Amino acid sequence: MLADTDTAVTIQFLVSIDNQQLGTFTGCEGLGAEVSLETHQEGGNNQFTWQFPSRISYPTIKLTRPLGADTSRIATWITGITRGYQRQTATIKAMTTNGTLVAQWGLDGVVPVRWSGPSFSPDSPQIATETLEIAHHGFIS
Repeated sequence: MLADTDTAVTIQFLVSIDNQQLGTFTGCEGLGAEVSLETHQEGGNNQFTWQFPSRISYPTIKLTRPLGADTSRIATWITGITRGYQRQTATIKAMTTNGTLVAQWGLDGVVPVRWSGPSFSPDSPQIATETLEIAHHGFIS
């Protein structure tokens, strides 16, 4: 039962935008947050500088997978944005191949940034992959 416990090699990412499934992805990078700090020097205090949190920024998230039938769902979502933007939420679920939920992230204010499809070349046959890059305004529960 190694496959049930070794999540490092058996994770897939199920992505949905406002409960519309975009399918599963094999790669996910960029989940994170960075807190900007403002420093303040206090007169008479020479031992340290105060550091106060100010803004939080979130990197874009890149999702990758082999090209498949779910590609059309991404095109539909991106095309829908061109008709008018409404604030959307997303959920990324990290799951094992047998469907066990490992972790989950809710994202607020999701916007598609970039989609790139496969490059086809007879000189270097490879698996056709696609990448979806999304931006967001923070995590939600």
